[in-house]
Amino acid sequence: MEPRANYITPAGLTALRARYDHLLGTERPEIVAIVSWAAGNGDRSENGDYLYGRKRMREIDRELAHLARRMKAAKVVDPAQQPDPARVWFGATVTIADEDDNHRTLTLVGDDEQDASANRIGWSAPIARALRGAAVGDVRTVRLPAGERVWEVLAIAYPAAP
Repeated sequence: MEPRANYITPAGLTALRARYDHLLGTERPEIVAIVSWAAGNGDRSENGDYLYGRKRMREIDRELAHLARRMKAAKVVDPAQQPDPARVWFGATVTIADEDDNHRTLTLVGDDEQDASANRIGWSAPIARALRGAAVGDVRTVRLPAGERVWEVLAIAYPAAP
Protein backbone atom coordinates (compact mmCIF):
# COMPACT_ATOMS: atom_id res chain seq x y z
CA MET A 1 0.00 0.00 0.00
CA GLU A 2 1.35 3.42 -0.99
CA PRO A 3 1.77 5.70 2.05
CA ARG A 4 -0.32 8.87 1.84
CA ALA A 5 1.56 12.07 1.16
CA ASN A 6 3.19 13.62 4.20
CA TYR A 7 3.06 17.35 3.46
CA ILE A 8 5.89 19.12 5.21
CA THR A 9 7.75 22.42 5.05
CA PRO A 10 11.46 22.48 4.13
CA ALA A 11 12.28 23.34 7.77
CA GLY A 12 10.15 20.43 8.98
CA LEU A 13 11.95 17.95 6.73
CA THR A 14 15.28 19.30 7.95
CA ALA A 15 14.16 18.73 11.55
CA LEU A 16 13.04 15.14 10.79
CA ARG A 17 16.34 14.41 9.07
CA ALA A 18 18.30 15.91 11.99
CA ARG A 19 16.39 13.73 14.49
CA TYR A 20 17.02 10.64 12.34
CA ASP A 21 20.74 11.42 12.03
CA HIS A 22 21.04 12.07 15.78
CA LEU A 23 19.39 8.77 16.68
CA LEU A 24 21.38 6.76 14.15
CA GLY A 25 24.74 8.47 14.60
CA THR A 26 24.80 9.31 18.30
CA GLU A 27 22.22 7.65 20.53
CA ARG A 28 22.14 4.18 18.97
CA PRO A 29 25.94 3.70 18.99
CA GLU A 30 26.05 4.79 22.66
CA ILE A 31 23.35 2.24 23.60
CA VAL A 32 25.07 -0.48 21.57
CA ALA A 33 28.28 0.17 23.52
CA ILE A 34 26.45 -0.02 26.85
CA VAL A 35 24.66 -3.24 25.90
CA SER A 36 27.90 -4.77 24.70
CA TRP A 37 29.68 -3.83 27.93
CA ALA A 38 26.76 -5.07 30.06
CA ALA A 39 26.58 -8.37 28.16
CA GLY A 40 30.19 -9.02 29.05
CA ASN A 41 29.42 -8.72 32.76
CA GLY A 42 27.84 -12.14 33.00
CA ASP A 43 24.25 -12.98 33.95
CA ARG A 44 22.00 -10.94 31.69
CA SER A 45 18.71 -11.81 33.40
CA GLU A 46 19.38 -9.48 36.35
CA ASN A 47 21.62 -6.98 34.60
CA GLY A 48 19.77 -3.64 34.58
CA ASP A 49 22.15 -1.98 32.11
CA TYR A 50 21.69 -4.83 29.66
CA LEU A 51 17.89 -5.01 30.01
CA TYR A 52 17.39 -1.24 29.84
CA GLY A 53 19.85 -0.96 26.95
CA ARG A 54 18.05 -3.60 24.90
CA LYS A 55 14.70 -1.92 25.60
CA ARG A 56 16.06 1.51 24.63
CA MET A 57 17.62 0.05 21.46
CA ARG A 58 14.21 -1.34 20.41
CA GLU A 59 12.64 2.09 21.03
CA ILE A 60 15.33 3.80 18.94
CA ASP A 61 14.96 1.27 16.11
CA ARG A 62 11.18 1.74 16.14
CA GLU A 63 11.54 5.54 15.98
CA LEU A 64 14.15 5.27 13.20
CA ALA A 65 11.75 3.13 11.15
CA HIS A 66 8.92 5.61 11.75
CA LEU A 67 11.08 8.58 10.75
CA ALA A 68 12.30 6.75 7.63
CA ARG A 69 8.68 6.07 6.57
CA ARG A 70 7.68 9.70 7.19
CA MET A 71 10.65 11.04 5.23
CA LYS A 72 10.00 8.62 2.36
CA ALA A 73 6.38 9.81 2.12
CA ALA A 74 7.36 13.47 2.54
CA LYS A 75 6.14 15.93 -0.03
CA VAL A 76 7.98 19.18 0.60
CA VAL A 77 5.80 22.25 0.07
CA ASP A 78 7.37 25.69 0.36
CA PRO A 79 4.68 28.00 1.79
CA ALA A 80 6.32 31.01 0.12
CA GLN A 81 5.57 29.45 -3.29
CA GLN A 82 1.79 29.04 -2.85
CA PRO A 83 0.09 30.06 -6.12
CA ASP A 84 -2.96 31.72 -4.50
CA PRO A 85 -1.93 33.71 -1.41
CA ALA A 86 -5.47 35.11 -1.06
CA ARG A 87 -6.68 31.71 0.17
CA VAL A 88 -5.72 29.46 3.06
CA TRP A 89 -3.47 26.62 1.93
CA PHE A 90 -0.53 24.72 3.39
CA GLY A 91 1.88 26.99 5.27
CA ALA A 92 -0.55 29.89 5.69
CA THR A 93 -0.60 31.92 8.87
CA VAL A 94 -4.25 32.68 9.49
CA THR A 95 -5.90 35.03 11.95
CA ILE A 96 -9.40 33.92 12.86
CA ALA A 97 -12.11 35.14 15.24
CA ASP A 98 -14.92 33.19 16.88
CA GLU A 99 -18.48 34.28 17.73
CA ASP A 100 -17.23 36.01 20.91
CA ASP A 101 -14.62 37.99 18.90
CA ASN A 102 -11.73 36.02 20.41
CA HIS A 103 -8.86 36.26 17.95
CA ARG A 104 -6.43 33.43 17.30
CA THR A 105 -3.50 33.20 14.90
CA LEU A 106 -2.57 29.75 13.53
CA THR A 107 -0.02 28.45 11.06
CA LEU A 108 -0.98 25.37 9.04
CA VAL A 109 2.00 23.01 8.87
CA GLY A 110 2.70 19.32 8.29
CA ASP A 111 1.41 16.83 10.84
CA ASP A 112 4.99 16.04 11.90
CA GLU A 113 5.60 19.73 12.66
CA GLN A 114 2.50 20.53 14.67
CA ASP A 115 2.96 22.25 18.02
CA ALA A 116 -0.18 23.66 19.64
CA SER A 117 1.83 25.71 22.14
CA ALA A 118 3.42 27.58 19.19
CA ASN A 119 0.08 27.81 17.31
CA ARG A 120 1.36 25.44 14.61
CA ILE A 121 -1.62 23.29 13.60
CA GLY A 122 -1.25 20.04 11.67
CA TRP A 123 -2.60 20.01 8.11
CA SER A 124 -5.07 17.22 8.89
CA ALA A 125 -6.42 18.73 12.14
CA PRO A 126 -10.17 19.53 12.09
CA ILE A 127 -9.65 23.29 12.18
CA ALA A 128 -7.06 23.12 9.37
CA ARG A 129 -9.41 21.02 7.22
CA ALA A 130 -12.21 23.54 7.78
CA LEU A 131 -9.99 26.50 6.87
CA ARG A 132 -8.58 25.04 3.64
CA GLY A 133 -9.42 27.23 0.66
CA ALA A 134 -10.98 30.00 2.77
CA ALA A 135 -10.48 33.66 1.89
CA VAL A 136 -10.54 36.74 4.14
CA GLY A 137 -14.12 37.26 5.32
CA ASP A 138 -15.17 33.63 4.92
CA VAL A 139 -16.94 31.99 7.85
CA ARG A 140 -16.15 28.35 8.54
CA THR A 141 -17.73 25.89 10.95
CA VAL A 142 -15.39 23.51 12.73
CA ARG A 143 -16.74 20.31 14.24
CA LEU A 144 -14.84 19.55 17.43
CA PRO A 145 -15.45 16.93 20.14
CA ALA A 146 -16.83 19.71 22.37
CA GLY A 147 -19.27 20.82 19.67
CA GLU A 148 -19.33 23.10 16.67
CA ARG A 149 -17.41 26.39 16.58
CA VAL A 150 -17.77 29.10 13.97
CA TRP A 151 -14.66 31.02 12.90
CA GLU A 152 -14.27 33.98 10.56
CA VAL A 153 -11.04 34.41 8.61
CA LEU A 154 -9.62 37.88 9.33
CA ALA A 155 -6.17 37.72 7.72
CA ILE A 156 -3.99 35.35 5.67
CA ALA A 157 -0.22 35.61 5.35
CA TYR A 158 2.55 33.50 3.85
CA PRO A 159 6.27 33.76 4.54
CA ALA A 160 8.26 35.83 2.07
CA ALA A 161 10.25 33.95 -0.57
CA PRO A 162 13.94 33.72 0.34
